Amino acid sequence: MRPYHLFPVILVLTACAGTTGDSMGRTGGTAPALMITSDVVDGTGNTLGTARLLQEADGTRVTLAMRGLPAGTYAVHLHQTGLCQGPAFTTAGGHFNPAMKQHGSLNPAGEHQGDLPNMVVGDDRRGSLDAVRPGLRLSDGTMPLLDADGAAIVVHAQPDDYRTDPAGNAGQRIACGVLAHGKPAA
Repeated sequence: MRPYHLFPVILVLTACAGTTGDSMGRTGGTAPALMITSDVVDGTGNTLGTARLLQEADGTRVTLAMRGLPAGTYAVHLHQTGLCQGPAFTTAGGHFNPAMKQHGSLNPAGEHQGDLPNMVVGDDRRGSLDAVRPGLRLSDGTMPLLDADGAAIVVHAQPDDYRTDPAGNAGQRIACGVLAHGKPAA
């Protein structure tokens, strides 16, 4: 290789050396994004899908990818305790509700931080959810989701009616994933 062919490479490398940021996604003193992932299991421990929570500037993005459920509409909620013992998953506690609001986006006295939209599962037995929960913090702020005992994401047997306290008439808990402290997102 001729020496003058290296000049553009050196120029690009020099320009990149002046940028702020690192491999953890930090720029100019901004904290890295926090992401947690969890397998979501049924009452016998079979993995049905994966949940991912990503803390963003104005809230937390919740994504859920499920397979193996019958076609239909299912309620999904964040629960206060990171313990998913089947088959009923009552160990996950109640909905995450640190401000003590009522349940549901259609409830005049609601909605609380554990409320999420319903998930639709198609005839192919696959369903997904992608929603941002405004104001929800994973590990910082005055009421973070991830305290000492973690939290859980729970799928219920019925759709949420978005108004009935305390759980939106969502029926039994049929799948659960433990949410615990994660690592900075790359």
